Order: sequence, then structure tokens, then C-alpha cells
Amino acid sequence: MERDAMRDDGQSGGEVPRGRSFRLADVAVPARPLEPALYLVATPIGNLADITLRALETLAGADVLACEDTRVTRVLLDRYGIANRPFAYHEHNAGEAGPRLIAALDAGRSVALVSDAGTPLVSDPGYRLALSAIAAGHRVVPVPGASAPLAALVGSGLPNDAFLFAGFLPSKDKARRDRLAELAGVPATLVFFESPHRIAAAVAAAAGVLGGERPACVCRELTKTFEEFRRGTLAELAAFYGDGHTVKGEIVLVVGPPGEAAAPEAADVDRLLADLARTMPAGKAATEAARQTGLARKDLYQRLLDLKGSDAG
Repeated sequence: MERDAMRDDGQSGGEVPRGRSFRLADVAVPARPLEPALYLVATPIGNLADITLRALETLAGADVLACEDTRVTRVLLDRYGIANRPFAYHEHNAGEAGPRLIAALDAGRSVALVSDAGTPLVSDPGYRLALSAIAAGHRVVPVPGASAPLAALVGSGLPNDAFLFAGFLPSKDKARRDRLAELAGVPATLVFFESPHRIAAAVAAAAGVLGGERPACVCRELTKTFEEFRRGTLAELAAFYGDGHTVKGEIVLVVGPPGEAAAPEAADVDRLLADLARTMPAGKAATEAARQTGLARKDLYQRLLDLKGSDAG
């Protein structure tokens, strides 16, 4: 099991070589007016420098700026000198605030939506607002940027050609194990959000259901000062976090895809075919054997005919 950590301030501690510096002008940029639409704006997941220029323009130019927590968003706005006043839209007031935002769109205004960190609609109530806006005939415009699942995936070192973001696992053990069982055969890397006080139970359950040999990575405090990637098998990670280590910060758990199952032994296949052929016709026996072994039905059918021929001889 290995662990990576880095600082988020971008400083190496030494002098910057000549020719490798850059200049960022400290000037006010006037906000451009936005066309009426719902803008889904990704914000930094930790390091405030991870904001895009387009996101800043959108936050400054929107007629209405909606966010999960006005205090959190205010820190970002103050960092970049944006005077726009944020409007609270979160899980507890979505029933009241959502219609007000749709009414603003109906009136021809531009509405920008941000979450506390990362991309809106990923595990937050913004999905309902976007769905309502689409149903009302309004444009929905993504303004891409930081994303914790993608940052964890690319930093984990696990396969990323196919992946499934599965959100948060259930908090109760049986429900958590049932959900993992549903995902066990998915031929892709799995990405979960998890909380610090549940990571030990989550990794232990994953090791028990998915198999302790599967590679995984616990990604903690992404883009922040104490960013950490702890890599190993699920069994190794379960042993580490089950040993009482104190865990703090936001976590993404990444689990590698299942390995290819070993092909069944020829003798085992022959026994299965013989057993099935005692109670069903050869064609049905071959079909059932294909379902149980994953082997081609055509090959199994021919193998069964060969077995019957050898028995007759």
C-alpha cells in the first residue's frame, strides 16, 4: 500500500528558473451580460486557483446567483472581487427556492447555479432545478471545471477507460453490502463519495463483497494542502483504516474493475454437462451450462455430443 501527498500552494521552495515565470494582471474585468439560461458553474473543490475564467465571467454577470451555502460561495466571490449577491438554494429550501429561480428564468433573466465545491448536479439538489428548467423550455448551459470524481479517478492510477460514479454508499451495513453486490460485476472502475467516519466500514464492506484482492485508492482532501492518495488492495486498505487511524476531510473511494474470471477446468465442465444431460435434452443442457460457465453454447453442445459418443463406444 502506498501513499502520495502534496502541497496545494504550487511552491517548490526554490527559485523559479528564468523563462518559466508568468504574469497575471491584477485588473478588474467588466462582466459581460449573459443570455437568459440556467448556467451550471463548476467551482473549485479546494484550491481556489482552480476556477476557470469563463466561470468567473458567469458568476459576475449572472442576474441571479444561486448556491448551496452563501458563506462558502462568498469566500470564492471575495477572492476574485465579484460583488454579485448569492441566493441560497439547497436541499432544505429547494421546494420554495426552486420555483423562484424558474420564475426568474421565465422573466428572461440569467441564473447561475453553483454547489459548495465541484460541479453542480453531482450529489446535490441542482438536478431538480435543471430538470424543471428543461421542462419549462429554458436553456441549460454547463460551465465545466473542477470535479472531485474525475480528480480522484485520474490521480488514483486505476483504469479510467470505463468508470461508474456511484455517489454515496448507504450508511447501514446491509444496504451498503447489497449495493456493492449490485456493482460487483460491473466491468469498470467504481467511484464513490464517502465520509471520514464511514470510510473504515465502507472499505471493509467493499473488501468482503468485491474481493480483497481488488486494487483501490482512498483519495482525501483533493487539491488541498493535505491531499492524499492511499493506494493498495481493498484488503490492505481495510486493514489500515480498521486499525483505528483518525481520518479527516472529504474522501473519494476509487475501486478498480473486477479481474477476468479464470476459465473452468475441462473436467469440471464435463461433469456439469453430464449432470445436466441426465434431466434435460442436449440443447437445453448446453444452454444451461453456457449460462453457468460463460462458455460458448455451440462449443458446449459439441462437447456434450462428444461425451455421449465416447460413452456409447
